[in-house]
Amino acid sequence: MSGFSATWLAMREPYDAQARDGTVLNAVAAAFRHQPSISVVDLGCGTGATLREIGPRLPARQNWRLVDHDLGLLAHAATLSRPPDLTVVARTVDLVRDLEMALDGPVDLITMSALLDLVSAEWLERFVTEAAARRLPVYAALSYDGKIMLEPGDPFDHEIAEAVNRHQHRDKGFGPALGPDAAAHAAAGFERVGYKLVRGRSDWVFAARDRAIQSELLAGWATAAQELGELPARCIDDWLARRRDLLAAGRSTMGVGHVDLFAAPMATR
Repeated sequence: MSGFSATWLAMREPYDAQARDGTVLNAVAAAFRHQPSISVVDLGCGTGATLREIGPRLPARQNWRLVDHDLGLLAHAATLSRPPDLTVVARTVDLVRDLEMALDGPVDLITMSALLDLVSAEWLERFVTEAAARRLPVYAALSYDGKIMLEPGDPFDHEIAEAVNRHQHRDKGFGPALGPDAAAHAAAGFERVGYKLVRGRSDWVFAARDRAIQSELLAGWATAAQELGELPARCIDDWLARRRDLLAAGRSTMGVGHVDLFAAPMATR
């Protein structure tokens, strides 16, 4: 599974929090409104951003199992425990090999953020099957959907965006990744097993003042396009230089498409 630095996760977290769809969040909260406590497993937890965001919306007594492959990120996440009301257990798990183990034990809700677009169709089918077998609801937030909006426009924006989306389908550790198609595949998979879905947009919207994260994304997209080897390197470099000039001049704005969903069994557990 591809890794992400704590620095990058910290940079994106406030934008993620702003972008998460309120209707989907409300559906998650409503599903557990009358429970005195809840047990959650968060897959690909990073530093615990999902807990920080949705924890206040859930029953006061919470038990979280935070799952990731990165020991450094888990060390950050483990500090969130605040007994007796909030108990956090951090576990290193290979989700490719040991998904079932990650879901075993007392669980009321599965959560994940920015994970689905990294996984393969085969892994997603396996995950949906496991969740459905346990009759577990799933909150999956911030799945990239392939939409990149840049202003002012540049003649080479489209080529870069298409290259980025092709790169998104490369193996991220789970096999050929679903990338921008992940949210649609997940929705179809959960509907096939009789789940009810609540969906919403969670697009990133960056103003001209949001220079640091725009700079990181532009550099990352240029690198992805270079790695594909399908576009002339000079054209990619020139595009990046032009976009950086717009950013430095305070003229660059950006939107990046994401989708949130809450999938819950039709019948109560």
